[in-house]
Amino acid sequence: MGAQIAAHFANAGVPALLLDVTADAAKQGLQRARALKPDPFFTPDALKLISTGSFDADLARIAASDWIIEAVVERLDIKRGLLAKVDAVRRPGSIVSSNTSGIPIAALAEGRSDDFRKHWLGTHFFNPPRYLHLLEIIPTPDTDEAVVHAVAHFADHRLGKGVVIAKDSPGFIGNHIAMYGMVQILARVAAGEYTIDEVDAITGPPLGRPKSATFRTLDIAGLDIVGHVVDDLRNRLPDSDSKDTWTVPAFVRRMLERGLTGEKAGQGFYKRVKNAQGESEILTLDPVTLEYRPQQRPKLPSLEASASIGDARERVRTLFQGKDRVGQFLRDTMAPALAYTAKVTPDIAESPDDVDRVMRWGFGWGLGPFELIDAIGLEGVARSGRTGDLPPAAADLLILKSAKDRERVVKKNAGASLVDLGDGVLCVEFHSKMNAIGGDTIQMLQAGVREASQNFAALVVGNEAPNFSAGANLMLVLLEAQEENWDEIELMIRAFQQATMALRYSDVPVVVAPAGLTLGGGCEMSLHADRVQAAAETYMGLVEAGVGLIPAGGGTKEMVARAAEGMPAGTTDFLPPIQRAFETIAFARASTSAADAQRLGYLRPIDGITMNSERLLHDAKARALQRVEEGYAAPAPRLAIPVGGDTVLAPLKLGIHLAWRAGRISEHDVLIARTLATIMAGGTLPHASTVTEQQLLDLEREAFLKLLGERKTQERIQHTLKTGKPLRN
Repeated sequence: MGAQIAAHFANAGVPALLLDVTADAAKQGLQRARALKPDPFFTPDALKLISTGSFDADLARIAASDWIIEAVVERLDIKRGLLAKVDAVRRPGSIVSSNTSGIPIAALAEGRSDDFRKHWLGTHFFNPPRYLHLLEIIPTPDTDEAVVHAVAHFADHRLGKGVVIAKDSPGFIGNHIAMYGMVQILARVAAGEYTIDEVDAITGPPLGRPKSATFRTLDIAGLDIVGHVVDDLRNRLPDSDSKDTWTVPAFVRRMLERGLTGEKAGQGFYKRVKNAQGESEILTLDPVTLEYRPQQRPKLPSLEASASIGDARERVRTLFQGKDRVGQFLRDTMAPALAYTAKVTPDIAESPDDVDRVMRWGFGWGLGPFELIDAIGLEGVARSGRTGDLPPAAADLLILKSAKDRERVVKKNAGASLVDLGDGVLCVEFHSKMNAIGGDTIQMLQAGVREASQNFAALVVGNEAPNFSAGANLMLVLLEAQEENWDEIELMIRAFQQATMALRYSDVPVVVAPAGLTLGGGCEMSLHADRVQAAAETYMGLVEAGVGLIPAGGGTKEMVARAAEGMPAGTTDFLPPIQRAFETIAFARASTSAADAQRLGYLRPIDGITMNSERLLHDAKARALQRVEEGYAAPAPRLAIPVGGDTVLAPLKLGIHLAWRAGRISEHDVLIARTLATIMAGGTLPHASTVTEQQLLDLEREAFLKLLGERKTQERIQHTLKTGKPLRN
């Protein structure tokens, strides 16, 4: 965990020193972190910001550190012993914190110097720290308020964390609440009332929670860790009935005795094996025999029926009130967990809203406990002083929601809206399913550019959904192709090209603010912005080749132009930069972070990155206003983009042929790659020349239509829509 925390500091550009019992142990910890999936590093280059050493030889080096984080084994005596050594060598005024998941923070600082205790607090990073938004900060009565503020501000703005101040109570907020709900569920499974497969079917997406649900999450966390946390809560909580409440069932104790601790042991509640056909298969544990059996799809009709309910509150309420096994399960487990949460909130948190934030940010719940109480309408559940409405958010958090709450929607249709963000900045917000791009979206993009040019100083394109845009509405494209409505498809492509070009040549600065999935057309919008302000966790890519197509919303054109503009002065060898861009598109490469998107060429060095996605639109708005202050002027049209002609096309085609001969690509892959190569060479030109942007756009559009008419491309699109995976035919 210490290595992963160091990795995230490095992601934020902060140099980190990682110490362990030995220098080799520190290096090995870093190597293990580097091998984790998903990767804790934005890019491999971040690793360079971390140095390593040992407690014995290098502890004195922490005197140069501003913040010292202890993340050793969860034992009070070991932590205290190390902190005594830290106190002896740290610089006065430096901040010291513990990444404990539940040991009393005040107890850890007993015997330390006054300056140490003044600068001491708990900082509970949730695992994995790169991906889980939550950071619980736990001050003690001795902690200086300025220290709490400084750590919270740095963690929020620089590390991108959702910060919640927790009281120094057993398990703090998150583990306390989550473990209570978990022991309720385990008790029902131990009693034979529900199977593991049934529980995970109920407690995942139907409740607005991650697909890992209950038991997959326990496998990831490690059953030994969970057992330790429950035992700690049983021993430390003052409730007279805690001995009975905080107990894991006998079958879980037997699992621990046999080493069935979860993913790290290769087996826990689930186990992955190879079947007779050599295919990977997941088996489920039988809690009675502790043997594994094939997964069984639960027969719970109410779950299937509720899938059509889009509103999470209504869906959970419907399931909770159901007269079937699902409703009974939720009333037996969720109801007591929510009642318990309401009871203990004054002892563990500053407000009920903080409890909701902890469970959303740290555990991926769509609705926090008090939001669930409101949604379900549980009678007799105390609200612990909850006033009903969330307190006003910070001025730079979720500004789009704030603007809409103030009825600043200028115009809207089914796919997108124009929202006045204030200070002369207009926003185009998408709100289709997965923010897929269709006619409504394109129409509102064009309307946004016109409206901003006439009545605003700048335009931002962004939203506060988990994903910016999954790209074009493939179902619509496929249906039109199957109906052979080629004129309609061509008009659609032209309209999108016109929309992206309008973004590029807008009279006012355009800042696109991507986050999460930013694929296909979503990436093309970003490529045409004056500036991009991307969330750190942005997964951006021109991925059309994966469904047998090429980018036709200006993406291919823009990558060609950027490759030409990036060539050193006086260089005439077009092949290296074009080949890099060609491979990026042909292999449908998507970034693993915004920093990785810069490496791939989707983002430029001048584009910005926001660590905390809830501040993304605030930062995008500020960037847009900065461009206004700098005296923004629309760029001149590109009338002469250098291209390589046959000097680029011939070697690209040779590489494609060799890949086919080696069996690495199919014949249809060859067709797609040759089509793409022709565009990136500027067409079938005998030698290096120049082309206009419109010529490249025409080549894109014609190629898209040609490939879409291919049966194998339509098969790829159909397969992807059905399975979510690419087809290699």
